[in-house]
Amino acid sequence: MNRWTITDKGIEWDVASGGSLPHRDHLECSGELASLILTYAVAEDGSLTLVQHPVFPQLRTIPDNTHGSFQLDLKLEDLPQLTIGGEVLVEEPTSFSWDGMLTIRSRVRGHEGMEVERVVSPSVDAMGFVNQLVIYGVGDTELGIRGNDRVHVGRGARGVYLVECSLSEVPRHVREDWDYCVFSLSVTARIANDSRVTLSAWVEIMKRMARVDEMTAPLQLNTGDAVVDTAFRLAKLRACESIFRTRGGLMHSPGGGSYYAATWCNDQVEYAGPWFAWTNDRLAMEASQNAYEHYMPFMGPNYHRIPSSVISEGTDIWEGAGDRGDAAMYAYGASLFALVSGDRERAWKLLPGIQWTLEYCRRKLNVAGVVESDSDELEGRFPSGSANLCTSSLYYGGLRQASCLAVDLGLPPVAEEYGRQADELRQSIESYFGWELHGFKTYRYYEGNTKLRSWIGIPLCMGIFDRAEDTIAAMYSPHLWFHDGMLSQEGEKTYWDRSLLYGLRGAFAAGETKMTFEKLRTYSEHRLLGDHVPYPFEAWPEGAKRHLSAESALYCRIITEGLFGLRPLSLNSLEVRPHLPDGINHMSLKDIRAFGRRFDILVDRNAVIVSDGNRRFVLPANGGTAAW
Repeated sequence: MNRWTITDKGIEWDVASGGSLPHRDHLECSGELASLILTYAVAEDGSLTLVQHPVFPQLRTIPDNTHGSFQLDLKLEDLPQLTIGGEVLVEEPTSFSWDGMLTIRSRVRGHEGMEVERVVSPSVDAMGFVNQLVIYGVGDTELGIRGNDRVHVGRGARGVYLVECSLSEVPRHVREDWDYCVFSLSVTARIANDSRVTLSAWVEIMKRMARVDEMTAPLQLNTGDAVVDTAFRLAKLRACESIFRTRGGLMHSPGGGSYYAATWCNDQVEYAGPWFAWTNDRLAMEASQNAYEHYMPFMGPNYHRIPSSVISEGTDIWEGAGDRGDAAMYAYGASLFALVSGDRERAWKLLPGIQWTLEYCRRKLNVAGVVESDSDELEGRFPSGSANLCTSSLYYGGLRQASCLAVDLGLPPVAEEYGRQADELRQSIESYFGWELHGFKTYRYYEGNTKLRSWIGIPLCMGIFDRAEDTIAAMYSPHLWFHDGMLSQEGEKTYWDRSLLYGLRGAFAAGETKMTFEKLRTYSEHRLLGDHVPYPFEAWPEGAKRHLSAESALYCRIITEGLFGLRPLSLNSLEVRPHLPDGINHMSLKDIRAFGRRFDILVDRNAVIVSDGNRRFVLPANGGTAAW
């Protein structure tokens, strides 16, 4: 049974009809200077529990490391509260809704006819968040406030930090047709010597609504399936919002209470950056460019590995897992980002980094012709041998994309050489990783690997379909697939959404549409409407299913690169190979903002239409090429 239902712009949980109690869940939402993790619950007695956990990436702690963002838990009793006749007002939720802000509607315990609507939102561009409460059915009830402005004090690398709570008066509106009052609370943080900031809850909510609309406006999906369409809309939001202003410029970061004001070769460079190129979001494009450029100072003539992440607002690095295949991640992500953006100047800026990382990978080829690395993006949580399938597949994708880019930049010898290397690497991937496990002619993850791994779908995402049928069958078999996702390794309990998201994208790309759309819809329904909503998450049991931002970017790429089969061929052309599911006669993806233009794609059983308002390409039903 689903706990949540779909609304016009999000989802809603009707407490009376939406599952058993007690129930507890958490989600994350972010602005440029603060992120907010909300843990909300309805207790057995029907009362509200709400823990608001702000994270301030610019306020660095000691030590100022990967996890060094100042943060704290604020329970309802830690903040000023409304009182009725001197007693604290007790909210008994009747519904929760999410559309980029959390709205909680409640009855007031002991006061029949009195209701509360609480809206919680991070600030878009200030170091804080707001709550706005509207209390209906007030009448002659005596309302007050327990607790005045409160200050929480912490210390860190920048000095003393203050977290301050500011509250408004409680204006009362009682007329024949009106009977309500409004209570606004803002929580802000600062370094002690900085000026205090006071936020207007109403203004911050309006700004958040506008930014949510801005982030979700590009790539409007219509499949006719409300679950997939809504999951995609909300994934666009989570993917794009986790961008923070730092001393190192705008930085897209995973979040989750741990990862802020930093950038990673997998999450930002490989996963999120290529997605943002389809959106052309103003902040996301700048943050992605910054991510790629942050690694360039480490690309020296001795070809020492680049760090896995650039942390602490760009002032430090983390390389504790050694070489995770980070150069392959960079080459793949940066080349795809450059192509889809369609910006020649940007491509020239990124080309040195792309070429350096491709050369690094070439120098790491073993005698079998595949890339060696110390580990993979799971950083040793599961064995990966001396050479793993992920790293070589990403290197292959980077070579193919860099070859296309070199043609466009007038470098035909470079393009030819990358194409030749890609051809050789593809043969090496087949001979080294191609394997039979449980009767499936699929891939082993590393030499000596005898168990199916969830990352076997990654060659499909790179256009390597030699073992597609058996690989998809293996992914969807009980060895890996289970009711809540795909196991990282058969026989284990651990699962990471990122490999599942790659697998679904690759299965679509390989042309397996019927079963894959069913899997996508079931997965989307669990994440969107189940007991932990509304986004893809990082992992379980590690991380307690944190809503890391780049997983949502990977979900979005199932739609662009998988369902619609979009693949850049140059800075101004793309291949469209859509996969129209059974029972859906037409689908569309409108307001795509890539290749320096805005265009729509409409798909039905007879044709594919690509239109930018000036030019209209009518392609066969199985797709083709649009070139401007």
